[in-house]
Amino acid sequence: MTEGCRCADTQEHSGADLALIEPVLERYAGDPGSLIPVLQETQRVYGYLPKDALREIAAARKIPLAKVYGVATFYSQFHLRPRGEKVIRICHGTACHVRGAPEVTRVIVEELGAKVGETTEDRAFTIESVACVGCCGLAPVMIVGEQTHGQLDNVKARTIVATLREEAELARGEIPPSAEEEEPA
Repeated sequence: MTEGCRCADTQEHSGADLALIEPVLERYAGDPGSLIPVLQETQRVYGYLPKDALREIAAARKIPLAKVYGVATFYSQFHLRPRGEKVIRICHGTACHVRGAPEVTRVIVEELGAKVGETTEDRAFTIESVACVGCCGLAPVMIVGEQTHGQLDNVKARTIVATLREEAELARGEIPPSAEEEEPA
């Protein structure tokens, strides 16, 4: 084994139900140039690319795991760790950076308890730093799902995170709807 290579010696398993990707592997079995579509569909099944699934793809396609891993890590569309229900992308382009993105990021990280590049323990949120979202006039900016939040400061960032947390808890049934939202009996 090559020193520093951790591919072969690890016994870590993701626990992924590999039967879920059998149809994907069968559909592309005869197409040697379809590794990217296989990875895309596998990620659609699991929400990310589990280690066991990458091993299964390599074995089924008779290609080295290093090649599968290389493609999965080269393209930013692929994720090797579970992602949150909502992805919070904080812009760190020049305009956003100058207007306070680092401080807004600090607040969001503090409020959610996860670092940039991580997913919260409850898998509700993933925090990402991005280079530019093209909304420089609204700097600093963050995008949550498809919704853009601009001209952020610490107070606005905390308010948005509190609202997102409440929505996530409500969606999971962890907090009952407020009395105003309940229908009369």
